[in-house]
Amino acid sequence: MPQRCVETTYPMSGVFFECASRYVATMDHASINRDYWNATAQDWVALGERLWAGDPEWGVWAASEAELQMLPDDMTGQSAVELGCGTGYVSAWMARRGAVVTAIDIAQQQLCTARRLATQHAVDITFIEGNAEATGLTDASFDFAISEYGAAIWCDPKIWLAEAWRILKPGGRLVFLGSHPLALLTFPPSGDMAERQLYRPYRGLGRLDWTEVEVDPGGVEFNLTHADWHKLFSQLGFQVTGFEEIYAKDQTQGDRFPIPNAWAMDFPTEQVWKLQKPA
Repeated sequence: MPQRCVETTYPMSGVFFECASRYVATMDHASINRDYWNATAQDWVALGERLWAGDPEWGVWAASEAELQMLPDDMTGQSAVELGCGTGYVSAWMARRGAVVTAIDIAQQQLCTARRLATQHAVDITFIEGNAEATGLTDASFDFAISEYGAAIWCDPKIWLAEAWRILKPGGRLVFLGSHPLALLTFPPSGDMAERQLYRPYRGLGRLDWTEVEVDPGGVEFNLTHADWHKLFSQLGFQVTGFEEIYAKDQTQGDRFPIPNAWAMDFPTEQVWKLQKPA
């Protein structure tokens, strides 16, 4: 049986923190997403257990590590952080490659699963309950940062990327995987599966609120146009070292969330950005 945790309430709105040499207020998306992931944490236990026990596979379509090369082959002695770790399987993959890993997530119930699995698999990871937009971690303390979904879609990119920059060492790398902006344009207002038509404008893409949709209401998600991603990276100082668009390989249904396979063989469902902080 998964261990039972007592949920703790944290006041997220109106709390100020230092980010990129300025002060910004955390938005209500943090508390909305925290509550959503606490409420649905049990739905992700089985997937987490499977991924903890296996080799790295990424995203909705279980893309291989050989295909995407998300992680360094040898992370011996590297300090690594996962931003929005969920059940913690990515952190486990890094620890098994030799990294000293810190993992942060806003949802206490997700961390219950992560800690249980770390104990079960005898993997040493430091788990922190907190917001990836304001980690409280030391400046320039990590060689490598990663987010598979997590902060990559559930945090404001202008805030969490600035925070990632702050905690990375000079020369440090950041890799993140999340929804492709094109996919988000094709979800109907009901929240049903992607269709072959556009339902929202690409220009000005930013915050997407799924809390009131009819089908599978969720949290508050973020994405940008590709031009705006590049502008943000440049403003922060990140260099882009790689980019991938991920399609379904065949008609096999993914197990993360429902999306038509035939659609995803023609259009990218996900994207991967690989960035580096200059030395």
